[in-house]
Amino acid sequence: MNATVTASPIFDVTTENFESEVLQASLQTPVLVDFWATWCGPCKSLGPLLEKLANEYNGAFRLAKVDVDQHQELAGMFGIRSIPTVMLVKDGQILDGFAGALPEGQLREFLSRHMEPLQGDLDEAPDAEAPLESPEQTILRLQQQIAADPDRGELKLDLAIALAQAGQASAAEAELNALPANLATDARAVRLRSQLDLIRSLEGKPSLDALQQRVHADPQDWEAHDLLGVRLLLGDDPAAGLEHWLLVLEKARDWSDGQAKKRLIAAFNTLDDAELVGRYRRRMSSLLF
Repeated sequence: MNATVTASPIFDVTTENFESEVLQASLQTPVLVDFWATWCGPCKSLGPLLEKLANEYNGAFRLAKVDVDQHQELAGMFGIRSIPTVMLVKDGQILDGFAGALPEGQLREFLSRHMEPLQGDLDEAPDAEAPLESPEQTILRLQQQIAADPDRGELKLDLAIALAQAGQASAAEAELNALPANLATDARAVRLRSQLDLIRSLEGKPSLDALQQRVHADPQDWEAHDLLGVRLLLGDDPAAGLEHWLLVLEKARDWSDGQAKKRLIAAFNTLDDAELVGRYRRRMSSLLF
């Protein structure tokens, strides 16, 4: 019998099995990563619910448990600031997540957003022939929906993302900072904040050509590699940007308080290319672990 069928849907994560059991395994089956601690009260209510659903979903996803006290480096890799925090990893990248202990109904709603294809509910897939909205049309539609229903916080997050995609970084940041507290740690909000942080890091910095000249003149100019990585990531060659940070991570891991690792994690949270993120996350893991 295939080993993936008999494997337990619930398991503990360590630094040793993280790459194989979470990153690589998520290429086949989504992995829900639960960051918890023995002293955390809300974790004691959330944990059993997650385990119940993992068993109920019967292999549609696996539940990875991370004790943050025992595995602080893994918590740092995901930027965990509070517990419980849950991240859904699929195809080697963070797809979604939430912080805090949700009730069972909201947990089921969260899972249904990502497990529908596994349940065969494909009849309601959007029409591939439907015309796509322009960024401006999306912004206008969301602004109208918010005006009609100002209490729907998720619409405000959608608007912040749409503004960023339209190149309106300042407006996107303003919307992001005004989000309700329950959405501030939403995976999409975290992703957008990472993207805006990268954009801000280039303010007043040298151009792409100037940075390339600096790297050519001094291959150990780690600052130039770092900034070049940001420009390439936000430009049209994200893979080349990731390569610069991997080089710094390999040759000067501690430069600028581990800046390369922080950049890579931020980059993974902004990219939509699951294959690219999975490939480079595995390469980062091989250097760290």
